[in-house]
Amino acid sequence: MKIVVIALGGNAFLQKGQRGTIDEQWSNVKRAVKQIADIIEKGYKVVLTHGNGPQVGNILEWMEALSYKIPPLTMDIANAMTQGWLGYMIQQALHNELINRGINRITISIVNRVLVDKYDPAFQNPTKYIGPYYTRKEAQEIAKKKGWIMKPDPRGGWRRVVPSPNPIDNLEVEAIKKLINEGYIVVASGGGGIPVIKEDKEFKGVEAVIDKDLASEVLATKLRANYLVILTDVEGVMLNYGKPNQVLLRKLTVNEAEELYKAGHFPPGSMGPKVLACIRFIKHGGEKAFIGHLYRALDILEERSGTVILPS
Repeated sequence: MKIVVIALGGNAFLQKGQRGTIDEQWSNVKRAVKQIADIIEKGYKVVLTHGNGPQVGNILEWMEALSYKIPPLTMDIANAMTQGWLGYMIQQALHNELINRGINRITISIVNRVLVDKYDPAFQNPTKYIGPYYTRKEAQEIAKKKGWIMKPDPRGGWRRVVPSPNPIDNLEVEAIKKLINEGYIVVASGGGGIPVIKEDKEFKGVEAVIDKDLASEVLATKLRANYLVILTDVEGVMLNYGKPNQVLLRKLTVNEAEELYKAGHFPPGSMGPKVLACIRFIKHGGEKAFIGHLYRALDILEERSGTVILPS
């Protein structure tokens, strides 16, 4: 059976404009897993990854708001917390969906660490968006009050940015392989994985958030997956996104994708990491990589929707 790594976008949990209530989150997750169940029903071995930008941002805000009473924890701990939170929601929603379809498969999520380089220049140049969206005025006030770095998000509004080092390795990949081979549907590398560095012979968590699409590529490559599917809130890879001359690119070779990426056509805060992840996956031996809308997952995998990136 073919192995497919599916990276769920943030809209699997929180739609733009929503407050993020638990009822909204459950509703979003239940809708998202129907798409995943369609792929499982086709016979694929599925590994799921997911983002955590709004959720880890909220946890850090909760910590900050209660810092006078409870000592704040570090960002790597916050990431681990979101792996439990969001992994549980995916497990439960997907299990219920599969049972309703008469499919007896177990979904399991793991607390997953991802190795980064402690000398990565990203630590000196924060770029990863986390937390809720703010107006410019709100962002300026928060930056002044809390010392956070705030930047305009290409998708609208202003958000906090934190370091996003390049993922090097997935430290639990051998366990993930065993779970897949035993027939489990695995949720791993949540939020890009918990970022850790290696000092001497020990691993240590760091204050950063890894891009979940780049971490998904590392996992897919280490698993020797056949396909990488990145699901988001747009139809696929666009040229001139948001402009009157916007064009959907349905099929690209890895060389064409790399030329467009290097020419700066894809913003670093949104589509850029997705395209880069696909380029890396194909260059590392993957068969096909896909980018498309969350609610068209099977259509994307079967090339009826979205963008497919091929070796040649």
